[in-house]
Amino acid sequence: MKYLFVHQNFPGQYRHVVQHLAAQPDNQVVFLTHKNDNRIPRVVRVEYTPARLPGKETHHYIRELEAAVLNGQAVLRACDVLDKKGFVPDVMIGHNAWGETLYLKELWPRAALLSYFEFYYHGRGTDCDFDPEYPLAPDDFPRIRTKNSINLLGLDAATWGQAPTEWQRSQYPAEYRSKISVIHEGIDTDVVRPDPAASFELDGGARLTRDQEIITFVSRNLEPYRGFHVMMRALPELLKRRPRAQVVFVGGDEVSYGRRLPPGESYRSRLLAELGDGFDATRVHFLGKIPYPRYLQLLQVSAAHVYLTYPFVLSWSMLESMAAGCALVASDTPPVREIVRDGDNGLLVDFFSTSQLVARLSEVLDHPDRMQAMRDRARQTIVERYDLRRVCLPAYLKLIDTLVTGKTPAPAL
Repeated sequence: MKYLFVHQNFPGQYRHVVQHLAAQPDNQVVFLTHKNDNRIPRVVRVEYTPARLPGKETHHYIRELEAAVLNGQAVLRACDVLDKKGFVPDVMIGHNAWGETLYLKELWPRAALLSYFEFYYHGRGTDCDFDPEYPLAPDDFPRIRTKNSINLLGLDAATWGQAPTEWQRSQYPAEYRSKISVIHEGIDTDVVRPDPAASFELDGGARLTRDQEIITFVSRNLEPYRGFHVMMRALPELLKRRPRAQVVFVGGDEVSYGRRLPPGESYRSRLLAELGDGFDATRVHFLGKIPYPRYLQLLQVSAAHVYLTYPFVLSWSMLESMAAGCALVASDTPPVREIVRDGDNGLLVDFFSTSQLVARLSEVLDHPDRMQAMRDRARQTIVERYDLRRVCLPAYLKLIDTLVTGKTPAPAL
């Protein structure tokens, strides 16, 4: 079989399925992407580059749409070269967000196109108007509506769609939901698992273990969308109430989602300036972005793990923390509630309440023995619903096979 994958940041969400398909000797896997250093054995990488950036005079409502069109055009031209060399895919799979999949069926109309639909934007009721500290301007509402042009073009172009969670699927217009299957990329629970003997060494040489009060917070970047400002503002009271606690942050100083800051500023620097000397900074550790094995070690020594998010795309890190057996304290927001049952496999708090956050963290730290059952149920949730090799990958391969054979998948309800 011939498989074509498209994602500007190879391999993106497709690492595991691409590895599986490429390992089969009769398969040919081609992956279109922007330039990067990532490699997977037996996967043919084809790099594409848009002809130009969006024009400076382009209306700001449609700047992202123009970028998507340029991406789609560049992908189509790269595919035309593949076609002339005799490569015709049996199925095409790609992330819809950046426009890369928009025109694939113009070249190969008989090949099924499975598109990844991650998030449909709403000016009201989800992430955009969630945090009163960062209100929208009147001009933002039409811009957000126009932003969905890429989503709508992609929904029309795709044979079928995939979303990682039910809540994310539910954000798409009702008339399209029946052609979007909910399949998460999966968590490798054979790798991400508890280890009572684990330890973690800080840069200064101090060694952290599970018998200490280690509070962890992980995000790709430390920003309001993932509740970084709430966690920081909880620090003075948290460290006062827990004199033995160490708080470890993992994440960069860029902005993945939401409002950008002026050059040279970060949300971390802003929050540190706001707090001043109002907390014991010697017990707060900012590690930046760390290698994956070290990240797993940190989860394994965590006494309490904090995950906060706007109503937005759910992070892999929350599922991984549960798979590692962390005692999870998370925001009571819709994407989290799909997975976390308060008091059963985690504890939920009001996103904006630092007092609730401190109280529930203290509850976890005061009763480590009682929390073990909650940790066990957290891992069980991931093993049963999100295990890579036993649940998610088989479901995804079944969906692909259905599309390759020309059949229509069962409509998602």
